[in-house]
Amino acid sequence: MSTLQIGLAIIGGLVLAGVVAYNAWVTNQSAPRTVRERGGPDAARADRDGDETLPYSPADLAEHEIQRIDPVLGDMPGAPAAHDPEEIAAAAAAVSINPTMGQPPEKRPGLDALIDVITPLMLEHEVSGDALLSALPGTRRVGSKPFAVEALSAATGEWESPRAGQRYRALQAGVQLANRSGALNDIEFSEFVVKVQAFADAVGAAPDFPDMRVEVARARELDAFASGHDAQLGFTLRARRAAWSPGYVAQHAARLGFVPGALPGRMVLSGSHSGQAPVLSLVFDPQAAMAEDPEQSALREIALSLEVTHVPRGEQPFARMRQAATALAEAMEGMVTDDGGQPLSVAAMDHIGADLESLYDALDSRDLSAGSPQARRLFS
Repeated sequence: MSTLQIGLAIIGGLVLAGVVAYNAWVTNQSAPRTVRERGGPDAARADRDGDETLPYSPADLAEHEIQRIDPVLGDMPGAPAAHDPEEIAAAAAAVSINPTMGQPPEKRPGLDALIDVITPLMLEHEVSGDALLSALPGTRRVGSKPFAVEALSAATGEWESPRAGQRYRALQAGVQLANRSGALNDIEFSEFVVKVQAFADAVGAAPDFPDMRVEVARARELDAFASGHDAQLGFTLRARRAAWSPGYVAQHAARLGFVPGALPGRMVLSGSHSGQAPVLSLVFDPQAAMAEDPEQSALREIALSLEVTHVPRGEQPFARMRQAATALAEAMEGMVTDDGGQPLSVAAMDHIGADLESLYDALDSRDLSAGSPQARRLFS
């Protein structure tokens, strides 16, 4: 074999080796990041002792002092302003989340004249809880609105849902004036009257119905207020380079205090009180979470969302949302964007946070403070 042939063979081998190496590099770069690659040979020790490769921990967020943002009025009082596309997209980037997902069931709040039509049912004598339970309607809704019957306990003097083995000296029935389905209308009010009258006849009570026109007008006014002061906000976190596996996302989120929700692909940050709605929700593709080998599933984006009216102001949910988004983006080499993929500026998020303070003030002025039982019922 000539010297030229040997040289060409060597060059061909080098080119082939380069192609193989390049393809291997591309494959490695496009593979989703997994939990295993984070700590190298000392990953197990790092997980036991605390991952020193992460730039944050739950304590970092807990100890961080959050500055209150002075309210800035937008175009609509109490609603996030929309002066430029970034701010509009930030307000619209939310994912609809069930606020009680992953939480134990809480006791249903009682009827409240602020958000309910309440009809007293007069009794001539005490009635047993067993008799009331047997006479209750088969459904607890009137149209799209929740319906309830409460009884005044002869033993405790408190209003409660009827219970077997108890005695009651007064009754009241109610239907919610408004929710996210809209205001109570004439047809629903009439259905309420029919349902209550049938129950009253069965237990020997006399209902005292309020005026329909007054209550329907009150429902419309409450619905108008609620429509102008509802807010569901969200950020989208997008991978800058390599995709993420579900386990990789879950491990980083867990270090910020997120725990698995009731559905695949959902994690929640619990509130400070038992039974309270989650402060934040983190959502990613449920199909990826349920894959046979989740570590081979590739996620290019995740959503971080806040149901504003369901979380108490004192939890400082928006500030914590920004902190969590920033920490996750830094640790996972991602960026915080709106739902259109445009990066969110600090100024845009500051403006939204200020407008939320105005929204909280408006809710407080109507005794519908964010996170209260009344607010959670109205904005549902």
